[in-house]
Amino acid sequence: MNDIERYYEERYDEWNRLARHKIEFDITKRYLNEFIQGERLDIFDIGGGPGRYSIYLAGKGHQVTLLDLAKGHLDLAKEKAQEAGVELADYIHGNALALDGTDAQYDAVLLMGPLYHLTKEEDRRKAAAEAVRVLKPGGLLVASFISSYAPLMDMLMEPAAIESPEELLVYLADGENRPEKGFTTAYFTSYHEARELMAASGLTELAFAGVENVLGLREPEINGLTETEYRKWLEIGYQLSRDRNVIGTSMHYLYIGRK
Repeated sequence: MNDIERYYEERYDEWNRLARHKIEFDITKRYLNEFIQGERLDIFDIGGGPGRYSIYLAGKGHQVTLLDLAKGHLDLAKEKAQEAGVELADYIHGNALALDGTDAQYDAVLLMGPLYHLTKEEDRRKAAAEAVRVLKPGGLLVASFISSYAPLMDMLMEPAAIESPEELLVYLADGENRPEKGFTTAYFTSYHEARELMAASGLTELAFAGVENVLGLREPEINGLTETEYRKWLEIGYQLSRDRNVIGTSMHYLYIGRK
């Protein structure tokens, strides 16, 4: 956990990641809009980084608590919330594996980051169980995963020399990424494994989406289009996001379930 915290504190600009990856951000927001219904809901954003989604949901009138492993993310979230003219309910420096607070406390819980970095199955199950524990009956849990195809799709965006095919195909057999390979300690998951993990948490699945799907391969070009044309392609991406025929073309999966 210390290595992951240092990576985000010292080496990676998580706030601007979603500015670069607009398709991921916009399609995810559309799902949040579709499923998180109601006014002034109590929402817990676990591992929410510098608060992109926390601030977005607070702007819609919800009471959002942000938790993250990296203190620098929380400091930045406070600045960005002030710039956006919103207030978050709380900022917690903590770990998704050991949440404080009472059971059944929140109307909705976001788990859109911790499952990226837990390489042990027991830890992924524990993080999911903790998120479910603090969720009210009938509440929504939104979880994100990095696809086991993500390294391959990332390289296909700008093909370059590779040492061997196994360099990229290995993630389909073993999703663990070690820091010496680039990025940080991470776990890339299959579509089936992600769904099984969440089903084991006792939730009822409402949606499972491949967020970027085919749009990801041409993301820079799509981002550079006029807003009108960009929105047309975004609609195509959204319509394809639950198409199982193209699920493996996504870098990220999005799960939404009800307790």
